[in-house]
Amino acid sequence: MKARRLVAVFLLAGFGAALLPLQIHLAAEAKAANFRSTALTLDLRERIGQMGFLAALSGFRSPLAAFLWIDLHTAWENTEWGRMAGLIDTVTTLQPRSLLYWDMSAWHMAYNASVAAMQDEKQPSEALRIRAQRQYFQLGRDILERGIRNNPESYQLYQQLGVLLRDKFEDHCAAADAFLKAAELPGAPPYVRRSAGYEMAQCPGREREAYELLRALYLEGEHQRLPTLVRLVQELEKSLDIPAAERVEKP
Repeated sequence: MKARRLVAVFLLAGFGAALLPLQIHLAAEAKAANFRSTALTLDLRERIGQMGFLAALSGFRSPLAAFLWIDLHTAWENTEWGRMAGLIDTVTTLQPRSLLYWDMSAWHMAYNASVAAMQDEKQPSEALRIRAQRQYFQLGRDILERGIRNNPESYQLYQQLGVLLRDKFEDHCAAADAFLKAAELPGAPPYVRRSAGYEMAQCPGREREAYELLRALYLEGEHQRLPTLVRLVQELEKSLDIPAAERVEKP
């Protein structure tokens, strides 16, 4: 058994040495393209073990991350939230450019784990259940923000951050900023800018900015004139005392 393990170690090490020039070239290209990567540190070695670390060093980061993701799914089915958090950290370290891992990991923590914390029958203190719930909210936020740092050109993670800030933190100002950033990035669907306007309309002190954004969307045409958008524009017109001649729907 020990002999087989040694053979496997030498094969992985040899393969890794053969890949080293290619990995250096790819790393240089990634840096030139402003891609972020995650170093293989001793902390990662402690989390995935010697064999896993050698596999990652030898160019098998993607399949190793996929294997650990399956393990993470099993932990989810068993509601092992602490173990899940550790696996999430490892998987996203191995594959920091995978949007799926960041998105799903944040969802697991901010939604699944937070609900489980509030429904934990083993914890009789409601105050402690609420505290645990909020900690999972924050963990989900931290995951998305780390994902954004590794994928700054992706609108999806900014959009998901906006949803989280809106639904779990009820921070309309921060949610508006997240949606606005998402809307500025390539590929963002039109509804993301509407979401930014909706949240901004609920952010004290930004009513004028919200009105200008929503009005501009209204003027784009019928496809933007959804009931919520029309209602908010009309409410902002009244609160900002917009002259009747300038209102989108004249009284």
